[in-house]
Amino acid sequence: AAAVERVRPGWIRTPLGLAAVVGGVACARLAATSGGEDAANAALGVVMLFMLAVALLGPLIARACAGLLGLPLRAAGASGSLAAANSRAHARRLASAITPIVLAMAFASTLVFLQTSEEDATHRQQSAGLLADHVITDPPADARGGVALTRTSVLAMFGEGAERRFQSTSAQGVAGDVTTVQDLGVREGSLGALRPGTVAVDRSVAESARLRVGDHVELRLPDGVPAHPEIVAVYTRGLGLGQITLPASDLTGHTTAGRATELLVRGPLPAGLGPAMSPADWTAAQSTDREVGAWANAVMAAVLGGFAAVAAANTLVMTVLDRRRELRMLRLVGSTRSQVLRMLRWEALLIGGAGITLGSAIALATLFPLTKAVTGAPPHIPPALYASFAAAALALGLAATLLPARWSLRQDTYAS
Repeated sequence: AAAVERVRPGWIRTPLGLAAVVGGVACARLAATSGGEDAANAALGVVMLFMLAVALLGPLIARACAGLLGLPLRAAGASGSLAAANSRAHARRLASAITPIVLAMAFASTLVFLQTSEEDATHRQQSAGLLADHVITDPPADARGGVALTRTSVLAMFGEGAERRFQSTSAQGVAGDVTTVQDLGVREGSLGALRPGTVAVDRSVAESARLRVGDHVELRLPDGVPAHPEIVAVYTRGLGLGQITLPASDLTGHTTAGRATELLVRGPLPAGLGPAMSPADWTAAQSTDREVGAWANAVMAAVLGGFAAVAAANTLVMTVLDRRRELRMLRLVGSTRSQVLRMLRWEALLIGGAGITLGSAIALATLFPLTKAVTGAPPHIPPALYASFAAAALALGLAATLLPARWSLRQDTYAS
């Protein structure tokens, strides 16, 4: 049988791993108590530090997982007990297989579920915030009977000190009383004070730039002209409706279209305004547009998950092939081929379960503060999508373990 690994932790890896854990916890606490860009930056540090900790403390974590998850395995008969004992005795081998699965789950879950959280929050804000009964896109320049909106984007100054930088931000110019057609969720100030030279901003903009009602925000209008309007209100539904709200007159001459892009009508639709969309249809159309733009996150998650899956598969395959002598010894002492395969199947399930659990924990520790900063709400994790990730990780572990094991046992049978 294979030699039992030494159990003494490394004098270099262990302190570094513990330091990474402490750093990850500190970043998580910072992200949870911060807002805006600070919370987002701290949350990114959480996933990196915890992943580093898993890599450095891999053998210790693997031994703990084998001890904890091995308890139910012992109730699965001789094959399960042997799998639990084998995993505990060879923690380094177990760690090398768990780490890539943790990496795949953590990064893929963070990227994909951040996107689903943004989409869910945007849809909820649009559904709750749009009070109009009709939405007319590309209205005529002389359209009357509603509140005209000019949807565009501006550059807003984010950060403080050396971290100050301009960032593209969605904006809407309003002509009329916006409160009759939109509920922006004002939490400070009043939209009634909106007039030329003033602006209302979403809480994410205010928190990132450390701004409050009465302060001036530094903007660059669509044509690059600088502006420093005074903040008269801070609201919470900017992700779905627009992060900057300002009078349409302040955008006159600064946009390509040069006129309103939407007309929101509350009540009966005036004659002669042409076809209109219902709020539900408008929200669905916006969701479709966002789905087209979300492909980059999906591709990135697929690439990272694919690399991690290949690494995990290679590690598992090489581990099984390196254990040919051990598997041969099990056959010589009386174990049947099916018993050996059952043992390996339980080991693969233990590896997959540990990797899914650790990867999910790291993703949640990252997503909670990150979505709080971006959307102001907890992460939205579709159960079916998460289940598909977990099933893929388990299927990978089983396939990369059992296929080479079957080949190895078959070769030994032919050799005998």
